[in-house]
Amino acid sequence: MSHVRAVLPSVFVSHGSPMFALEAGETGPALSAWAQTLPKAPALRGVVIMSPHWMARAPSVMTTAQPQTWHDFGGFPAALYELQYSAPGSPALGQEVLGLLQAAGIVAQSDDKRPFDHGTWVPLMHMFPKADVPVVQVALPMGWGPQEVHAMGAALQGLRASGVLVMGSGSMTHNLGEFFGGGQVVSPYVTEFSRWIEAAIVRGDIPALLDYRSLAPHAHRAHPTEDHFLPLFFALGAAGEAARPTYLSREVMYGMLAMDTFTLR
Repeated sequence: MSHVRAVLPSVFVSHGSPMFALEAGETGPALSAWAQTLPKAPALRGVVIMSPHWMARAPSVMTTAQPQTWHDFGGFPAALYELQYSAPGSPALGQEVLGLLQAAGIVAQSDDKRPFDHGTWVPLMHMFPKADVPVVQVALPMGWGPQEVHAMGAALQGLRASGVLVMGSGSMTHNLGEFFGGGQVVSPYVTEFSRWIEAAIVRGDIPALLDYRSLAPHAHRAHPTEDHFLPLFFALGAAGEAARPTYLSREVMYGMLAMDTFTLR
């Protein structure tokens, strides 16, 4: 029996602090509610996700059959380290991703021992709490910028028509120096940067987004380093240039972590 599959959106999720696993705020319930609208297996074959917490020297794809849950952080409450996310991997889907990247001229390698880092399992706990959807991580290559990461996502655009949810997991703003000394009052630069990005996505202005470092207000303060912003370009590339966003959350946590989360189709 054949299964008709709708073209899935791509998604950008701000995963915030690891405490997002326990302190869901407004973003966690919004993610959970949206995930309920997705097709079920077998129409939903899996998730392909890029997290900034896997940075590799070369493009790499998880082919681990049963990834472990990696608590790749320190100094948080004991309850956080007790959480486990037991979703299966998918070596077959991982090989499919490798093939698409190779076809686009992106030389990539497999990693059959890679665990789930918190940039993956924390948001997925809200989306798929039963951990019953196969997950494949894609590494963020060290030294790559928006253009290269966008091309990586574009190479995987066709997966969306075959039951695969393509996700970028990062943060709309991510200044750790301010996080550790921050409060609850939202810093104005957080809103100004986030809404500039939203406006550019709404009008489909990919060139401006690719040059956000020069054009967006407070870009360097919002992202002293680019790693947590680059997964946005993975999601944009997978969505295609005609895609427009539907926002699930514009929440700000700790006064400086913009949790902007949206689908693209």
